[in-house]
Amino acid sequence: MSALIAKARRAFRKPPRIVLVRLRQELAACVDKRLSRSRPVRLTRQRLVRMLGARDLADLWERLARRPYPAVHSAESACQLDRFCPGARGRIMEGARLGLERRIDLLGTGPATLGRPIDWECDLKTGYRWPRAYAKSIEYSNLDRPSDVKVPWEISRLQWLIPAAQAYRLTGEERYAECVRDVILEWLDGNPYAHTVNWACTMEAAMRIFTLTWFFHVFAASPSWRDPGFRFRLLQSIFLHAEYTERHIEISDVAGNHYTADAAALVFAGLFFGHGEQAARWLSLGWKTLCGELPRQVCSDGVDFEASVPYHRLVQELFLFPAIYRRLHGLPVDDSYRDRVEAMASFTAAYSAPDGSCPLWGDADDARTLPFGGQQRNDHRYLVGLGAVAWHSCDLARKFLGPLDEIFWVFGADSCDWLAANMDAQETASQAFPGGGFFIMRNREDRVFIDCGPVGLGGRGGHGHNDCLSFEAVLGGVRLITDCGAYVYTASAEERNRFRSTASHNTPRIDGEEMNRFIAWNALWTLRYDARPDLRLWRAEPDRDEFEGSHTGYRRLPGEVLPVRNIQLDHASHTLRIRDSFAGSGSHSVEIPLHLDPGVDAELTATNRIRLHAGGKRFNLCWEEASAWDLAIEPARISPSYGVAVPSSRLVWRRAGPLCPLTIAIAPGAGAATETGAAEDCAFAAGASSAKC
Repeated sequence: MSALIAKARRAFRKPPRIVLVRLRQELAACVDKRLSRSRPVRLTRQRLVRMLGARDLADLWERLARRPYPAVHSAESACQLDRFCPGARGRIMEGARLGLERRIDLLGTGPATLGRPIDWECDLKTGYRWPRAYAKSIEYSNLDRPSDVKVPWEISRLQWLIPAAQAYRLTGEERYAECVRDVILEWLDGNPYAHTVNWACTMEAAMRIFTLTWFFHVFAASPSWRDPGFRFRLLQSIFLHAEYTERHIEISDVAGNHYTADAAALVFAGLFFGHGEQAARWLSLGWKTLCGELPRQVCSDGVDFEASVPYHRLVQELFLFPAIYRRLHGLPVDDSYRDRVEAMASFTAAYSAPDGSCPLWGDADDARTLPFGGQQRNDHRYLVGLGAVAWHSCDLARKFLGPLDEIFWVFGADSCDWLAANMDAQETASQAFPGGGFFIMRNREDRVFIDCGPVGLGGRGGHGHNDCLSFEAVLGGVRLITDCGAYVYTASAEERNRFRSTASHNTPRIDGEEMNRFIAWNALWTLRYDARPDLRLWRAEPDRDEFEGSHTGYRRLPGEVLPVRNIQLDHASHTLRIRDSFAGSGSHSVEIPLHLDPGVDAELTATNRIRLHAGGKRFNLCWEEASAWDLAIEPARISPSYGVAVPSSRLVWRRAGPLCPLTIAIAPGAGAATETGAAEDCAFAAGASSAKC
C-alpha cells in the first residue's frame, strides 16, 4: 500500500496533461491485464490476414516480403562485402558459429552458453529468475538483491543472432535460418504475451520489433521458414508487439530514449505491415512523436539532452532509422528533421578520438538499434557514415573515418562506393557545442572532451552524471585521462551511485559533497540540479585552444565556494594545461582527481612530477603549488562497457584549509630525454604562476 501511495504522489506531481495520460494508461493496463491471456487467441490467422488486407497468409507473407526495408540486400550484393570490409566475413562467420552454439558474452556475463530451451527469465550472472506474472505487475529492479534485469532483456532483444542472419545472406546455408527460427519459436513459447519480465518495460517490446522485422526480410524466402504455423506466429507476434508498444508507450512530461524507442518501433511496425487501420495509426503516431521529440531531446547543435555519449549514439540511431525507412517508401522527411539528425552526426565526428574511441561519458548500457558492424563497442564513427549516405551529405562524408561495415549492411555496395569517393580524411577541428554543454579541443593527434553542461534529462539526472567541468584527454594519439563509465544499473545501487558520483569524475570535489545531491540511495536516475554550469571562455585558435567554466554546485556550502576551471591545449607541443581555482571563503577540504586509462602506468619521479607510460610513449605530468597539495596514486576502476569494470589508477590532489589554486600540465616526453629535460618540458608547459593560497 505504501508503494502504491508513493507512486500516486509521484504521478500527481506531473503536469495535468501527463497525469491524464498516465491515468488512461493505468486503466488500459487494468483492461490489458484482464484481456492479455486472450488477446493472442483472439488475433487469429483469419483476423490478422483480414485486418492487413490480404487474401490468405501466403499472400500476406509474399506481400510483406516485397515491401522495401532498410538493411536487406541480395546475395549478389552481399558478395561484395570483402571489397569494402576486409576481415568482416571472418568476424561474421565466427559470430554466426557462436549463435548456432547459443554462446553469448554480453553486459558482463562473460562467455556463457544458453540452454535448450533458453531460460528467458533468468539473470545469468546471479541465477535469479523473475516470476511469471502480468508484466506491468513485475518488480524488475529488485534493489534488495544483486540481480540484473538488463541481462534477460538483452538476450530477448535477439541481437546476438544478427551474425547468423548475416551469414545466411553471405552463404545461403539453411542451418542459419533454422537456428534463428528455432530461437524465435522458443522465445514465443517462453514469453507469452505480456506475461514475463521481458514485457515489463515497453522499450524492450519496441526493440524486438526492429530485430524481428529485419529477420523476417532476411529469411522470408528461406525453405526453413515456409511452415504456415511458424509464419503466422511470427507475424502475429510482431503485430502484438506493436499493439503492446502503443498501449503502454512511455510518455512523460520529460521523455527520454524509452519514448523515442517506442515511437521509432511504431514507425517500423506501421511501415512493415503497410496496410490497415492499425498500421496507419502506428506510423502516424510514431512519426508525429519522433518529429515532436527530436527538437525537445536534441539541442540545435546536435547533442542529445541526456548528457551521455553512449545514449547519444542510441538516440541518433532511433531518430535516423525510421527516417531512412520512410524515405524508402517515398514518404517525406522535413528538412528541419534532417538537419538536426545531421547535427547529431557532426557531434559524433567531433567527440570521436583519432583512434575511433569515444568518451565514456554518462550512462552506457551498450544499447543499439540494429548492430551490424564489427567495430569496437565504443567506436561510434559509423554514425557519421550512415548520416552522410542517408542525407547524401558531402560535408559528413568528408568527416567520416573508420570501417564501412555498418554502412554496407544498411545501404549496400553502391553507397559504400559513393562514401569512399567523397571521404578525404578531413580532420575535425576544435568545436564548441554550447547547447549541450560540451567543448572539444582537437587536432590530428589530440582530443580533449570537456563537460560544462546541465545534468541530464532536462536537469533531472537521467543518464547524466556528476561530471560538470570534468574532461577526458587523448594526447599524441594515446588515451591518458578517462571518465570512469557507468558499470551497472539496478544490479547494485551502491555501485550505480559510486560510478555516477563526483568522485568518479575528473572534476574538483569540495568538502566530500556531491556537486548535484542525490535524492535518495534508491533514486538511481534522479539528481538535484545544484551544479548549474557557467561558460566563461571558449577560444579555438590555430595554435591553442582555451576553455574556462564554473558551476554553482558548491554555492550551498559555507563560504559559497565556486570552482573555476581553465583548460588549454597547445596544438604544436600536444601539451595540456589544467588550472583549478576557487572563489569563496573559509576553510575547506578539496579533492581533484585525474582517472588514468587502464593502459596508463604512473611513476612518481620527483616532488611534483609524474611520468606516465602508455601506448609505447612517455608523458610528463607536473604541477605547481606543490607544497600546498598532497598527491596520492590510488587504485581505481574503469567501466569500458556495461557490467564490466577493470582496474586502473587515479591521481588525486588533496588539501584542507584556505582555498588554493592548482595548475597541472601534461606534455609528451622527449623520447630518451634525461629527467632534467623532462622537467624542463613540463615546467614550460605549465608556465609560471604567482598565485598564492
